[in-house]
Amino acid sequence: MALPRTFKQALVILLDAVLCVLTVWLAWCLRLESWLPLNTTHLKVGLLSIAVALPLFIWFGLYRAIFRHAGWNAMVAVVQAMALYAVLFAGLVTVYAFEGVPRTVGVLQPLLLLVAIGGARALVRFFLGGVYRRMLQRRSWPGVLIYGAGHTGRQLARALSDSHEQRLLGFLDDDDRLHGHSLDGRTVYAPRELPRLIAQLNATDVLLAIPSASRTARNAILTQLQALPLHVRTLPTMAELSTGTVRLSDARELDVEDLLARDTVPPNDVLLNKHTRGKVVLVTGAGGSIGSELCHQILRCHPEQLLLLDASEFALYDVHQQMQQLGQKMQATTHIVPLLGSVCDKARMERVMATWTPHIVYHAAAYKHVPLVEHNPSEGVRNNVVGTWVCAEAALHARVPHFVLVSTDKAVRPTNTMGASKRLAEMVLQALAELNGPTQFSMVRFGNVLGSSGSVVPLFRQQIEAGGPLTLTHPDITRFFMTIPEAAQLVVQAGAMAQGGDVFVLDMGEPVRIADLAHRMITLSGLQVKDDTNPHGDIAISIIGLRPGEKLFEELLIGNNPQPTEHKRILRAQEAHWPWERLEPRLHALVACMEADDMLGLRQCLLDLVDGFAPTDEVLDWRLLALKPRVGPVQDQYPSPPNQPQNSRYLLQTDL
Repeated sequence: MALPRTFKQALVILLDAVLCVLTVWLAWCLRLESWLPLNTTHLKVGLLSIAVALPLFIWFGLYRAIFRHAGWNAMVAVVQAMALYAVLFAGLVTVYAFEGVPRTVGVLQPLLLLVAIGGARALVRFFLGGVYRRMLQRRSWPGVLIYGAGHTGRQLARALSDSHEQRLLGFLDDDDRLHGHSLDGRTVYAPRELPRLIAQLNATDVLLAIPSASRTARNAILTQLQALPLHVRTLPTMAELSTGTVRLSDARELDVEDLLARDTVPPNDVLLNKHTRGKVVLVTGAGGSIGSELCHQILRCHPEQLLLLDASEFALYDVHQQMQQLGQKMQATTHIVPLLGSVCDKARMERVMATWTPHIVYHAAAYKHVPLVEHNPSEGVRNNVVGTWVCAEAALHARVPHFVLVSTDKAVRPTNTMGASKRLAEMVLQALAELNGPTQFSMVRFGNVLGSSGSVVPLFRQQIEAGGPLTLTHPDITRFFMTIPEAAQLVVQAGAMAQGGDVFVLDMGEPVRIADLAHRMITLSGLQVKDDTNPHGDIAISIIGLRPGEKLFEELLIGNNPQPTEHKRILRAQEAHWPWERLEPRLHALVACMEADDMLGLRQCLLDLVDGFAPTDEVLDWRLLALKPRVGPVQDQYPSPPNQPQNSRYLLQTDL
């Protein structure tokens, strides 16, 4: 390709001349049905072919084309030139008969020359035009097997055929009747053949194309794949594939919901719509993980008005845009109102409640990150406890019929300030419910939701992409998990069953051991865990120690007497609490400690109020730590406070 242009043209002309002579000889052999030695007669007819062909090829511009980039137009020019050549050459050989030259040579040779000329140019384009290099490059692409030979799998196969990053090797399917057969030109294999396919076909990836399979079935497949060096990805469920058309971009990495061994229960539409359809609904903390999903689920129930309240301008803007887009897609008539404001602002909350008088309030505004609240206890308690108190009393004054608090499993026998503040928020509503006011208070308690901010799954995925290590606080730590949509649906349904003062507990299934989750995420990414038994693995798991206030095991019940409800995934707990006349003065004392910045007094108030509160650390408020430093390590994930040496940590003196 680096040769001068004129030299390459001369080379091609020479090649065409040689092909003219060779095709004359080959046509002669075909006519006589025997191989003949090349003689002077063949050469004379070959020279005639050259004399006719080359001027025509020059005239039609065949030597101006760049062969490695030649396309359809160049091939059309070749055919046109050869058509005229065939007429002229055949006429000369058949009409003006040459002695000893069969007339059929005049017919056969142009056909053979067309194949030779076209084939030569096609070969040049194949080897020099990038086709051959792309074929070699394609061999290095990840080899993909599609698990599921149904309609979705076939759609995914068609999408993969256009991919420039992956090559499709075939299908996997559990149906014995399909094994060994060809589907869209690709073989269907039995899953038990996977170890052989990895070695034989260099399979590196598996795409799960089984959107209608139950979570239990999917989990069984993932368990089978976990032992193999394969990168596993999955397609969304049928409900999530809204367009009905599968694209390669739909394939996503596995999340914890793909690893949970239980199926979600379809929501009860009667419960979902009871307090939402055609009603005015207020969601506090609407821009948060749970709050925004609550807004999605509520909007699908077509309320008359949906009030979105959040203290974060960016979060409120984002959820408002999402709701507007969803509303337009649904052609909903719901009036969506974004409201900036803090739930701790009594005047603001009373004005909001009085102006719109919502039928139901879903109170999702809360600080939830355990270490952050542990280091900022006053603000955590203010937002979680005082914010709930302010909103609840505003709802009472505006005679709002229903008020639902979104709570957490960390409120059960808490070991941290965040959990204690959420339990105290529950107690506020339980006490107010006994006053038999116009508002029916209830609370819904559940564990970790997947995909929320700070969730372990996105963190693990980022660490895997960065090459590790995965950071684990303790090898035995476990957590309950639930998807955000399922949690939001259950919150709405639980609120519809409230009778006043109810503490609803969501069935979270079996707790997940986070170390097992880390192992599965590594192996299902096609990598190996690096440990003492496998020092040459890809990703290590590092134990960094429990963070301040963190528990090994979470619980959902304080007592042991949950009662069933009309929904199989929702239980009604019986939790002890204080009466309002006894609780209210203690709440004022709690607020006084916050106003006086008395962190030890605040801690003592929580200890006195919240049954089972057993903090694992001393008071770790950043400001106090900065005022009274003492050498001594604090095991947490945050850097030293501002204006302090970077290599030291600070504990509060017990006599401060």
